[in-house]
This record gives sequence, structure tokens and C-alpha cells, in this order.
Amino acid sequence: MARLAYRFTHDILFKMLFTQHPKILKHLVAAALGISIETVNDFTVMNPEIVPDALGDKFCRLDINMRVDGKLVDLEVQVGDEGNYPERSLYYWAREYSAALPEGSDYIELPQAVVISILDFNLFDCVEYHSEFRPLEVRRGELLSDRMVLHYFEVRKLPKSVDVGSELELFLALFGTETEEELERLQALGVPIVTQAITAYRKTMASAQLRELERLRDKARVDGMYALNKAKAEGILEGEKRADEKWQRALDALRAEKEAEIAQFRAMLNIPEQ
Repeated sequence: MARLAYRFTHDILFKMLFTQHPKILKHLVAAALGISIETVNDFTVMNPEIVPDALGDKFCRLDINMRVDGKLVDLEVQVGDEGNYPERSLYYWAREYSAALPEGSDYIELPQAVVISILDFNLFDCVEYHSEFRPLEVRRGELLSDRMVLHYFEVRKLPKSVDVGSELELFLALFGTETEEELERLQALGVPIVTQAITAYRKTMASAQLRELERLRDKARVDGMYALNKAKAEGILEGEKRADEKWQRALDALRAEKEAEIAQFRAMLNIPEQ
């Protein structure tokens, strides 16, 4: 089977595809939040651009920040399990939430902040592909506040046969797609939003912008590795130089000490200097 050159989980493609096609993004977010798209009145992408200069940064994130009917929504895609994603997602939430309070405003005015994470690995020890977390009292189950919401969608736990009537499962199936044949099977279902998403995917795949952004990131990675290796090499040489100087000082001190002892011994025995 022909594997996809880029999957829907590829961060640059993901960001380009969904920010350049906000209608498809709106369907995805509504499905992830479990709300009807007809009820969404205000939908704004806050960071639609990809800054080429940031692509080489170690902590560069290509997430999508949105305002959805007053809520702050952060959409993340994570491919590899680095062992720290729960903590990272909490940090993402805290960053969005803490930055949302205008100066001089009351804390009660802070909006609900939601982090939606689409994960291409298994994070939790459960069979369900969707997990939702909110702050609850551990004994009573009482909700502390509705301002914190974290959704995790583990695409590898998706059923083999997705529910054609569920836009959420269809979108997650797209994120889990690895081959052209799988993509064609999803397109053959004839679901309009899926067909639109696949068409947008192929358009993004063929774009010169995607290739240029990938080139810039590859260049940034190569430049970064070169700079790191150069710094390491210079550090090693400098370290060796300092070590040599240290040993030379120790030898000089030892030599001076021995020469002083010899001079003292000669003086005691009245041995003339040679």
C-alpha cells in the first residue's frame, strides 16, 4: 500500500490545512467539543500564520488558538510520546488561561480555556479514545470551576469501523490515516465534510508553501546541529587547553619545589652550583 508522504498529524500540514480552511476547522472543533456547529456564532482563529523564523526553535509549536463563543480553545496535535504530555498540556492550558485576563479586570471575567489534544499514541490505560478532564473534589466529585477543560483524543484507540454518522470519529480517522488506500476508503463514504477535508489535504500537499516551510525547517535543523557540534568541538578544545594549562602549572610548581629542595641540599653539603 502506498504510504502518505505527509499524514494529517504532520504539524506544518495540520496548521496550514485547518487555518486556510476555517470551515473544516470549525466542524472539527465543534465535533471535539460535542456541540452542534449550528450553535457556534463566533469562531475566530487567533494565530493563523506560521512564522518561518520560529521553525528552528526547539519549542516551536504549531498549535491553533481560537476563540469560540467566548471560550479560548487550543488545538494541539502530538505524534510522539515523550513521557510528559499530561504536564505539557496543563502548561498549555495555564498559558492560555493566565494570558486571558485584561489588566484591571476581575478573575471572574476569565473565560473558559479548553485544550484539545489529538494524540497519535496511547496516553491513558483505558479503552476509550476520548478522555475529558476537569478539576473535581476527589471525594465528592464536586466541580471546582468550569474554566478548566482538557480533551484528549487517542486516535490509535479508534474502532476499526468508524461511525459514519459521527463527524468526530471521521475526523479522528483522517488523523489516523497512513495510506492512500485508507484515505480513498474514507472519501468513498461520501460524507461532505470528509470529502472537503481530503480535497483540502491534497491541495495543501501540492502547495509550494508547504515545501518551502519544510525546506526552511530542515535548513534550521541542519544549521542548529552544525552550531551545536561546533560549540561542542570548541568546548572540548577549550577544555583540553584549560586541562593542559592546569597540568603545566602543577608540573611547574612541582619542578620549582624540587629545584628548591636540591638547592637547599647543595647548600647544606657545600656543593657548588654547576
